[in-house]
Amino acid sequence: MEFSEKLQELRKSKSLTQEELACALYVSRTAVSKWESGRGYPSIDSLKELSRFFCVSIDELICPNDIIVAAEEEKKEFASRYRSLICGALDVLLVVLLFIPIFGNGADSTAAVALLDLTGVSFWLKAVFVALVCATVLEGAFELLATNLGKPTWSRHLLAAGMALSIVSVVAFIASRQPYAGIVCFALLVIKGFFISQKK
Repeated sequence: MEFSEKLQELRKSKSLTQEELACALYVSRTAVSKWESGRGYPSIDSLKELSRFFCVSIDELICPNDIIVAAEEEKKEFASRYRSLICGALDVLLVVLLFIPIFGNGADSTAAVALLDLTGVSFWLKAVFVALVCATVLEGAFELLATNLGKPTWSRHLLAAGMALSIVSVVAFIASRQPYAGIVCFALLVIKGFFISQKK
């Protein structure tokens, strides 16, 4: 008998709804539904809780091959979560561009200034710079939030958006002859690319 069928049988033998079982195990009803429909396996910790709750051994709940599959799924989920947290934090880190003096302030001034103090470029170009930095920082904050709330689909979309914003930022800073800001954005893009490539 498959794990999903065993779980349904055990739950029904105690006359519990999926919601009641989820509350007893401190997981979401969606997680229980996913397990019972065969679309996924519980984490190792959840398996232990199920074993305790139903007073059965883990071997009775799930066969050894399924335990390996569950452990691999848990490992992939952890790696994906870790990547999202790192990339989100790197995007939030871009806020330093607003305050560190790395922008050339036009041909008239040789002094480097922070983005918020930039006066030697047109208003529209400065607005584009500020918008790119703020959009990237907000995207990073939302990615961190989505990851902490356990929303992997949102995290994936936000990760893609963060990469796109990073690429646009690099192009915008280099094209407008702001090489130091471009180098900072490029370095963050390379680091994010490295972490994303680790999933393969």
